[in-house]
Amino acid sequence: PRLAAMTRSTPADDAPRPSLAQLRELAPYLRRWLATQVEVHQVPGAQVAVRLGGELVLSEAFGEADQASGEALTTDHLFRVASHSKTFTAVAVMRLVEAGRLRLDDTVAELLDDWADTPLAGATVRELLSHTAGAIRDGVDADFWQLDTPFPDAAALRGIVAEHGATYAPQEHFKYSNIGYGMLGAIIERLTGTDYVSHVTSAVLEPLGLTRTAPELAEAQADTGDDGAPRLVVGHSRPHGRSRSRVTVGNPTTGALASATGFVSTAEELSRFFAALALGQDGPLTDRSLRLMHRAEASFARGTGTGTYGLGLIGVAVGERRMVGHSGGFPGQITRTLVDPDTALTVCVLTNAVDGPADSLAAGLVELIDLLTAPAADWQRLPEGITEEDLQRLTGRYHCLWGETDVVFGGGRLVMLDPTVSSPRASVQELRPLDATTLRVEDEDGFGASGERIPFELDEDGRVVRMRVTGVSSWPEEAYLARRGDAWT
Repeated sequence: PRLAAMTRSTPADDAPRPSLAQLRELAPYLRRWLATQVEVHQVPGAQVAVRLGGELVLSEAFGEADQASGEALTTDHLFRVASHSKTFTAVAVMRLVEAGRLRLDDTVAELLDDWADTPLAGATVRELLSHTAGAIRDGVDADFWQLDTPFPDAAALRGIVAEHGATYAPQEHFKYSNIGYGMLGAIIERLTGTDYVSHVTSAVLEPLGLTRTAPELAEAQADTGDDGAPRLVVGHSRPHGRSRSRVTVGNPTTGALASATGFVSTAEELSRFFAALALGQDGPLTDRSLRLMHRAEASFARGTGTGTYGLGLIGVAVGERRMVGHSGGFPGQITRTLVDPDTALTVCVLTNAVDGPADSLAAGLVELIDLLTAPAADWQRLPEGITEEDLQRLTGRYHCLWGETDVVFGGGRLVMLDPTVSSPRASVQELRPLDATTLRVEDEDGFGASGERIPFELDEDGRVVRMRVTGVSSWPEEAYLARRGDAWT
């Protein structure tokens, strides 16, 4: 499963590079698109952060922290970010490597002499970090993932490894393993002579100023809201039955698997940590170590394409971007962070439901940013006498019986897209102004409005009152809801 491909040592000249000014200008629309997505997916709540390197561009919360009580979700609420913990663990390991206290090719037996009789004794640190050691995923009795039993402690972890540790030989397959990352936590403790939580807090979190992030729930409980209660979101099951109701899910501690899945954080802080893992950010590691983390050690099937895994980082292509990051799945909570290792564009989405669309929202945000910062094509140049202000007047959300359409300005031109679709690229249509109140849809094969004109009607104050797409009228959102008021009751 090892791949030879290396990440670029310097950013490519053609890498998408939205500016900070562009991202700030887009923030209001990104916020509205996200709110629509949360409504469409009916997820209880979502917390989102977007940043460019050290600059936070957007931080928002949508929905509820607890559906049963109706408590509104805020940007201060803590989430169980689950397997994002693996990236924190990988950074802690790489810091030990940089300090000369550890080598990536050291074996389990060399580092944990009392584990020398286990099936994973010959696995290396590199193989544990990249899920190529062949370690079993969670053991043969892993009902701690549905809260029927406690997560394994240190003795139970060693017992799992001793009895069931190896599913494959090292390097035979990419096989994702929480047990393998639990072993990395044990290695960190043995080398440092301190517990995992204390070491990672002092070695990784404190230098980055991550005061609201902790390796385990017990540490986060000290962070309270104004009412003195821990500000931790409530997890939710999938909808059940004809009523499609959700069941709330508890928040257990994770024992010896804290290094695999124990972390709690917020979208703001998690995005700050991952942005620091881009090249040239003066973060917790040298660029040399970061390139090792970014580089693909293994590949795996991902939907209709493939993903890669480096040292504690998932690699994936989003449009023209190669991004790294991690996902997290905890009982009742699904999370996802993506960072461009060259430009430090970072997106973090945290949801408090087991069916939360964190992955599609994170990828959709990246698509939307790249779509709306791409420069206008030559055929979209403005006619004489038409200004960008004229185009801005036509933007907004329009409704008809068939759905919603957004006309959005970005990159010096207008586009039209469906805000209810998770992938903006799947619905976008590029537009060209013919005059101040008429647009033309780009030429393409399809079932929609390609090649047709979209006329806009304005009132005497210059506000749009209607547009027509393929001859069908759509009205600004408030006007449409007023027209259809009786139909919604």
